[in-house]
Amino acid sequence: MAKIKIKQTGSPIRRPASQRATLKGLGLDKMNRVVEIEDTPEVRGMIQTVRHMVQIQD
Repeated sequence: MAKIKIKQTGSPIRRPASQRATLKGLGLDKMNRVVEIEDTPEVRGMIQTVRHMVQIQD
């Protein structure tokens, strides 16, 4: 399957616990960290949930 790179650009401080858990589920835990994961509908939904804290990279 295709891979997608995601970079954390926002802080989870003072965010709901569900958004913090979503970031951890994506493998993000520190600012400016980049992860490469498989591009699935589930992952796209997680990205949509925290779209204000992440950035998709090429």
